[in-house]
Amino acid sequence: MDLDPLIHAPTRLQIVSLLAAAEEAEFGFVRDTLGISDSVLSKHGSALESAGYVRIRKGHVGKRPKTWFRLTEVGRAAFTLYVRDLQKIVSASGLSLVPEES
Repeated sequence: MDLDPLIHAPTRLQIVSLLAAAEEAEFGFVRDTLGISDSVLSKHGSALESAGYVRIRKGHVGKRPKTWFRLTEVGRAAFTLYVRDLQKIVSASGLSLVPEES
């Protein structure tokens, strides 16, 4: 079991995790939510798009250019597998990813 190295990079893991919870997210929302720069988001977004994990759509709202990110089916499947593999690794330690309620 090898964790997907493309998703494993912390910033890309944050991007994919955020997109997994949304149908689509605007560039500025992703950037601001993750607290990263435009250039960092562009670099990691391009890497995820090249792998087929993310679809990047460009358009306009009024006269302002906008960019949106969407997790593809391939990306969603890769993220699901990544989380499953991570859970297997963690469960071997006896720790739980979900805190127990008191």
